[in-house]
Amino acid sequence: MSRFLLNVSLLLVVVLLFAASLMAGKAWVPFDAWFSGDPRWWIIVELRLPRAILGAAIGAALGLSGAVLQGYLRNPLADPTVLGISSSAALGAVGAIVLLSATAPLVIFSVAMIVASASMLLLAALAWRSEGAVAFILAGTVLATLAGSLTAFLISVAPNPWMTAEIIDWLMGALTDRSFGEVQLALPFIALGCALLLLTGRSLDALTLGEDAARSLGIRLARVQLLVVLGTGMSVGASVAVTGVVGFVGLIVPHLLRPLTGAKPSALLLPSTLGGAALVLAADSLVRLSPGATEIRLGVAMALIGTPFFFVLLLKGRRTSWI
Repeated sequence: MSRFLLNVSLLLVVVLLFAASLMAGKAWVPFDAWFSGDPRWWIIVELRLPRAILGAAIGAALGLSGAVLQGYLRNPLADPTVLGISSSAALGAVGAIVLLSATAPLVIFSVAMIVASASMLLLAALAWRSEGAVAFILAGTVLATLAGSLTAFLISVAPNPWMTAEIIDWLMGALTDRSFGEVQLALPFIALGCALLLLTGRSLDALTLGEDAARSLGIRLARVQLLVVLGTGMSVGASVAVTGVVGFVGLIVPHLLRPLTGAKPSALLLPSTLGGAALVLAADSLVRLSPGATEIRLGVAMALIGTPFFFVLLLKGRRTSWI
């Protein structure tokens, strides 16, 4: 399949899933109600449209960042959590809830992005002297571990069980009850982060030959590292700040699409962006149709999908000797 045909096909899938996301839910809104005086139209405008926009944007950010990180680190098991950005944004949000008793989306988002930005600066400082991927991975692991530990500490000192329940519910990740306020907060950061990540395509292709060969081709590895840190930090940080932690998208999507794009990392970037949007839109539509009064959290659903997928990748890796 040609790259153009693949991208057009994925774009069509995203459009169809976006439309399905506007219809699906406990109260089904059929297509013919969209252009009539049906009062259910307001369900779409007020509840489902911002949710679908956020789902597509967040899925695109996670899919693209996963493809970039797998290309940059030359590791097929890399995903956005490897840099600790997701954990840091989650730490900021939990800190806002516990320490500031925040409930307003603007406050939670602002604190989450401040902490995610601080982690980006710390990551850049830790890996600054080394342009290689190993130091980058180790620095990200340090940040992820530290942020996870501090998040657990804040949960343990939460002043009441209701706040603890709110934190746990938020950490599960969901698009439930998101409004255009969250869209306006997150979309500019996600768009700018994705634009920076898309600039890495040529450099990722050169890195497949090794770091020394990439340098000989004129690739400035420090610049690539900075683009990866800033792009992932802004796009993934903003995503986590409005939805909580939604994992495995950046791992699953590039693996599913790589057989269709070949070994060239740059060819995988746009398909992974579209594929990530499609996956999150599909998953979010399905969780709304789950039986019971409440819906399954999106983060939980993605973990249920992603864990077996990750296990299969590990088994495949042992057979093909890339781990």
